[in-house]
Amino acid sequence: MLDFDDQVIIVTGAGSPKGIGRVIAKTFAKQGGMVIIADINKAGVDETVKIIKDEGGKAEGILLDVTSKESIDNMVKHVIDTYGRLDVLINNAGISQKVTVEDMTLDDIKRVFNVNMFGLFLCTQACMKPMVKAGYGRIVNLSSVSAKRGGGIFGGAHYSASKAAVLAFSKNLSREICQHGVTINSVCPGLINTEIWKSLPQEQAQKIIDGIPVGRPGETQEVADTIVFLASKEASYITGEEIDINGGQHMD
Repeated sequence: MLDFDDQVIIVTGAGSPKGIGRVIAKTFAKQGGMVIIADINKAGVDETVKIIKDEGGKAEGILLDVTSKESIDNMVKHVIDTYGRLDVLINNAGISQKVTVEDMTLDDIKRVFNVNMFGLFLCTQACMKPMVKAGYGRIVNLSSVSAKRGGGIFGGAHYSASKAAVLAFSKNLSREICQHGVTINSVCPGLINTEIWKSLPQEQAQKIIDGIPVGRPGETQEVADTIVFLASKEASYITGEEIDINGGQHMD
């Protein structure tokens, strides 16, 4: 069991019941962490907090718009004022859109980048400051296999581009601040067993499975476990890395 006792962890996008964020938050809570559930969906935030507390964990919900610097700065100030520390940031919030480049609009691109890249940048910039000051921190960013293989499952080219930008940003930032005890890593999930996957027609789903050597979609818990390890003290010598979680669908 990894030790997150007394640590404060922010997980963005953890209010949605359809993605990975809620499972990530629950996993940190089971390891003893105080988890900040940060999401724009109030009902989802409240539900995630309740689930964690009902299971004996510690959590607080904060309404957060990752595209708003003011919203992010207010969240970080509240966390530091309330708990006196910020140890881990998980940049999980993200959106996707299935559209061809031919049909894509500039507004489509801006909307995806505003959340997936610019929102991640704003959250990281605000959270890394108290981490650097404390001489310790862990940042884990959610990218995607689409960033490496050029899409092919759910999102369009703008989604793949935004997730590729996350990888380059993370590596560069790692060089800037790892000497201050703050590590930055990324995970690149492939096909994961979420509501989006379950909604696919059986023929399309089977075609995707045929391209995965292990022969199945990944589970949200498998992604969460990898993220929690990267955010632990035990992962202190891992930084600037991108961890593939795709069952062999893409191999570097």
